[in-house]
Amino acid sequence: MISLASGYGNFAVPGVALAAATEALLSAGQQSAPLAVSPAAGLPALREALAQRYRQRGAASIIAGQVLVTAGAKTGLFALLSELLTAGDEVLVPTPNWFGFQELVRRAGGVLRPLPLAGADNYLLRPEVLRQALTPATRLLILSNPNNPTGRVYSRGEWTALLAVTADFPQLWVLSDEIYEGIRFGPEPVTTLLALPDPHQRHVVVSGFSKSLALAGWGVGCVVAPLPLAEAVAARLFSTGVAVPVPAQLAALAATQHAKAIGAALCAQLAPNRELMLTALAALPGAPAIAAPEGTYYVFADFTRFLAADTPAEAASAQLVRQLAAAGVEVVDGATCGAPGFVRLSYAVPPADLRLALARLRGALLPLAEYPEFSIRPARATSTGRSK
Repeated sequence: MISLASGYGNFAVPGVALAAATEALLSAGQQSAPLAVSPAAGLPALREALAQRYRQRGAASIIAGQVLVTAGAKTGLFALLSELLTAGDEVLVPTPNWFGFQELVRRAGGVLRPLPLAGADNYLLRPEVLRQALTPATRLLILSNPNNPTGRVYSRGEWTALLAVTADFPQLWVLSDEIYEGIRFGPEPVTTLLALPDPHQRHVVVSGFSKSLALAGWGVGCVVAPLPLAEAVAARLFSTGVAVPVPAQLAALAATQHAKAIGAALCAQLAPNRELMLTALAALPGAPAIAAPEGTYYVFADFTRFLAADTPAEAASAQLVRQLAAAGVEVVDGATCGAPGFVRLSYAVPPADLRLALARLRGALLPLAEYPEFSIRPARATSTGRSK
């Protein structure tokens, strides 16, 4: 089995991060001393470094007190949702979107309401559509930028138009999931929500280090929120968990200080695989014309034309995913993201594995003999798990 479903890339740990964590561990060993314990909200140096990075990205007013270091992005998300939501509060999520939001919102007491977008217009979220979707019960709007699974990136102009709508709803919170912000292939950097006007002090960002900074497995995330909310979430984290271990935070600090170089190296590593996947998918018969995803390391492929016509959409989508698994390729079912018949495919895998996976995928969808123009040399397979 080759997994194109994993949310983690095949990235080497950045040397600067590894060195920082190693130094902390060696120092404790040499001194026969315990590891230092961080405050619940994170090491002051890391919080300040993150605040400085957001300031460099245009969020001029962000201070370290607004930044919390969490045990991965999910922990930060759940702490935020638990603090913001009361039973029955509505959370509006444009879809397709990450499959994990549903359960996090449910466990925090909220009700997730999807706002379906269309691949035909590159998942454009029109301000008038957003306005019509908001109700008095809507407590929170969640956007992912870049979007998982589609790779869609909201431009500064698009953000500005959407926030002109949300500004008319002073009780509405806006949360931007920006964990993939360093994996981008468009001409402009990803705009952070924090760099845009926040007249009601209701904008929140969640991010992490496992994607754009190659620290998968280190368990470090972050939350940036208006100061009163940040303090409330910090108190919740103190009461319900433990701080991220200091060596992991020091690795994250080093990665933050070298974020631009790390992100550039990851994008350079991913670019050939991205081209290979897009070319292979475009070569499939009947492939619809799509805008190439500008962010993340996913392609959200439209395979609706391969669904069983006499089967309900979600069941047919699951059947298609099983068909691909039987051929040796694991994918994420688009139905879990709000789009039956689509599949999320990661190209953050070794190139040889990607070539073999694409050959298997095509063979599962239609006989290779009928389309000899598409050939991919087989390679030795590996397998990885699935995550965010």
